[in-house]
Order: sequence, then structure tokens, then C-alpha cells
Amino acid sequence: MASTEADYLHIVTADNISAARIRFGKTIIWASAALLCVVGLVQYLDTQGVVSLGFETWRPTLYAFLIWASCLCWGQVLLYGERGKRALFVLPAALFVVAMVVFPLIFALGIAFSNWNLSSPTGRQFNGLDNVRQMWADPFYWNALKNMVWYTLAIVVEYAIAFGLALALNAQIRARKFFRVAFLLPLMLSPVAVSWMIGKSMLEIRFGPVARLLRELGFDQISFFGSSEMARFMIMAMDAWTFIPFMMIMILAGLQAIPKELREAAEVDGASGWSRFWEITFPLMLPVSITAILIRIIFKLKLADIIINITAGGPGGATDSVTSFIFREYRDRSNVGYGTLLAIVYLVLIVIAMTILMKLADRWMRPRY
Repeated sequence: MASTEADYLHIVTADNISAARIRFGKTIIWASAALLCVVGLVQYLDTQGVVSLGFETWRPTLYAFLIWASCLCWGQVLLYGERGKRALFVLPAALFVVAMVVFPLIFALGIAFSNWNLSSPTGRQFNGLDNVRQMWADPFYWNALKNMVWYTLAIVVEYAIAFGLALALNAQIRARKFFRVAFLLPLMLSPVAVSWMIGKSMLEIRFGPVARLLRELGFDQISFFGSSEMARFMIMAMDAWTFIPFMMIMILAGLQAIPKELREAAEVDGASGWSRFWEITFPLMLPVSITAILIRIIFKLKLADIIINITAGGPGGATDSVTSFIFREYRDRSNVGYGTLLAIVYLVLIVIAMTILMKLADRWMRPRY
């Protein structure tokens, strides 16, 4: 009996929470929140020149946020007892997201609606909607968005190739383990290494081995990145060569999880190879396929390394992705305000597009019976 009572000593139920304890919990939460607001407001006024307190960094606001976060976690236990302890499993992670995502986004919004050129001696100045008007009339930004549509549509071809390779590696072929490792080698290389190894070395038009071989075969006008269409295709090809193994390994894992009994039963019933694939393999692989495609889209939306290293967006912006275009706004033009606005708009478009895609994916994977 004593042992049973001892097991429950650490549990605080709602009935055992006193009024004084509730008042103390609410007090520390609201007092720390007021401290955070006051410190943040004072630091903002100091940066605007309204007051002069000598703050050199935003570290006091960070300390105030940490105090508020600690008091909020402590207050949950004081107010709700055992239920508050369970909330501590999630609350620190949520506060971390707020600190690392929400606050930087709020700060970025302030930069996005300002004229901040690092080469200007005047510093950051609020300019209202001027950056929005500049974006709306910027043909290079809209061209980069159009290129991203083409780059993303190329995932359909990448998926077909990855599925074919996975089917081949899942079959009983000779040296299957060797080919699995060989096909994974591009995934082990960084896009920067691929861009220099292939784009800057093998495809170099004067001394590159591919160009020299084509000249030996009688091709005189060799230019892998001279025309818009060819340059865009080469960027797609190099990016696909790097990431097709990623999709392949996910699909291969899904294929190996399909019970052999299903294929054997279909074969006994006289189903052809195409029928077995279309009626059994492909439907069972749909959840894995959609997951691989969604993850690949996320990686594709960050495409920049290969473009920056090989073409720098050229010729004439024909190969620019949105990420590489924003990067060049920062690096080449030092236009922090305009570049930040482009990044925020791109983030909003990504969130909307990925939400729609995930809703559609959930509908496609839902059983139809």
C-alpha cells in the first residue's frame, strides 16, 4: 500500500492546485511577457534614434525572450499540473520555432519594404511599396519563375528514369550489388562538385573531353551553354544526374517491401508483365512515389548551386532559378531590400504550392473503396 501511494506522490492533479499557486503561475507568465515587450520596444526605439541607451546588439531582447520562454514553461506546470508537464514535451520545440523562424520573418518583412543597398552610405530607408512595384515590372524575376516551372516539370522525367532503374535493380540481374553502388555515386557528390567536374571540365568547349570528341566526329559548332534552350537542358540534365539516385533508392526500398506472393499469384493467374506492373506494382508504390516526388520538388525549388557555378543565370537570364536570381541580387547588386522581398514572395508561393500538392497527394493516396 505504501509503495502504491509513493508512486503517485509526483502526480499533481487539477484538484490539488491551490489558488495561490495559480496566481503565482499567471504572475510570472505575464510579468515575463511584459518584460519582453518593454525590452523589445526600448531596443526598437533605440535603433530608430528616438532614445539613446547605447544598445549595440539585440542581445537584451534575446535574454528577455529566454526568460519569458522559461517562465511560460514553468507556468504551465504551476497552472495545469500533470497536464502542464505533458505540454513541456512540445512547448520548447514550439518556442524554438518561434525564435528561429517567426522572429527572423518579422525582421525580414521590415527589410523587404525598405531601400537597403550595402553600397549606399545612407543605410536602410523605408520605401513603402517601391520594391513590390519593381518586382512586378522586373522581367528577369518572372523569367526565373518561368524557368522554375520548367525545372519542376522535369521531375516527371526524373521519376520515370528512377522508377525504371529501381525495377532493373530489383530484378535478378548479374552484379546487382555493384550497380546499386554505382548508381548511388552521383548522390554522394555535392552539386558544386558536379558543376565543376562536368560543366566546367568535361563540357568545356575548347579543351573539354566531350567537346574534343565531338570535333573528332565532325561537329564544328559546339556550344553546350550558348543557346537558351541548350543551356537550360544541360542544367536540368546535371541536376537530374545528381538527384535521380535519391528517388531511385526510395522507390527501390518500396519495391522490396511488396510481398512476392502478390506477383506470384498474378503470374499464376496468367497476368502479363505489364498487367502485373500496372495493376499491382504501381498502385502499391503510389505512396512511396508521391513521397519521393514531393521531397524532390522541395530540393528542386532550392536549385541554385549548379546555375551559379556554370552559367551565372545566363545566357541573358535563360537558366536563372529564383534562388540563383535572389543570390545575385545580394552578391552582385548588394540590393538587400529588394532581394529580401523576392525571397519572401517566393516563400509564400512555395507554401501555397506545397499545400496544394500535399492536399492532392492525400486525395490520390486515399483508398477508393
